[in-house]
Amino acid sequence: MKAITEEQLRFELRNTQPDIFYIPEGKILTPAAREYLQQRKIKIGNEIRGGHAVPQMQTPENEPASAPAAAPEATPAPAMPKPKYMDYESGAFYFDKPEHMTQLVGNKLVAKDHPRIAFRGKLDSLQALVVLDQAMIADNNGSRKLIDDLSDILGLLREMMRCEVLDEPFTKETVIGFTHEEIRARSHDPQKFFGIKQMSLPEYTMGRDYALLNQLRAAIRETEVVAVVAFREGGHYTRSDIVEELNRLSSALHVMMCMYLAGQYQ
Repeated sequence: MKAITEEQLRFELRNTQPDIFYIPEGKILTPAAREYLQQRKIKIGNEIRGGHAVPQMQTPENEPASAPAAAPEATPAPAMPKPKYMDYESGAFYFDKPEHMTQLVGNKLVAKDHPRIAFRGKLDSLQALVVLDQAMIADNNGSRKLIDDLSDILGLLREMMRCEVLDEPFTKETVIGFTHEEIRARSHDPQKFFGIKQMSLPEYTMGRDYALLNQLRAAIRETEVVAVVAFREGGHYTRSDIVEELNRLSSALHVMMCMYLAGQYQ
């Protein structure tokens, strides 16, 4: 049976004051941990008991004692309110969501600096950047095909967010009309497919839309790094499907940049 120590409680409850700490099934509190909760006046969930004492009946001295009256039935103790949230890491329960915490999945809470929440924030910013790029290109009567390809990128990112939040597998066979293998081949040999040299360092003379694509490519690379941190558990990754797709997505942006230089977004 795993014990919950005072040190663990100090860390998990460092920024919050729950009314009750429910001991998860299969765990016990160390004496020091129990004393720590008592000092902070936090009730321990599995020690709360209901019920009331039964009052005694009195008989006057000048009257013969009669059979004692039946004791009134004990009033049932009011049901304990059910906590709405549970700490994903410690198992502690909360009636209200602390401001520094957010939902990871279902009613399970984590601190807002949790790696998976950081990944979701980065993915959200990435989607916002795609929409902004589309708006800028459309406002300047840019390529309809380029806007449509960015819509495909945006749809992929939104599906990635949905699958991560719901803990579902992420599968996407194509990006901007190419399979993963076709993306890889075109990214590695742009001379063969587009008649241009391997990616040169971007500069302003290549055009505004090219610069926007390059900015988006760099943002995808940053998101990939955050994903690696979020989904690493020891020596393996819990969402290698998402990490792999982000890697393919940065290659897809490189392909789009090559297509732009080749005049395919005119």
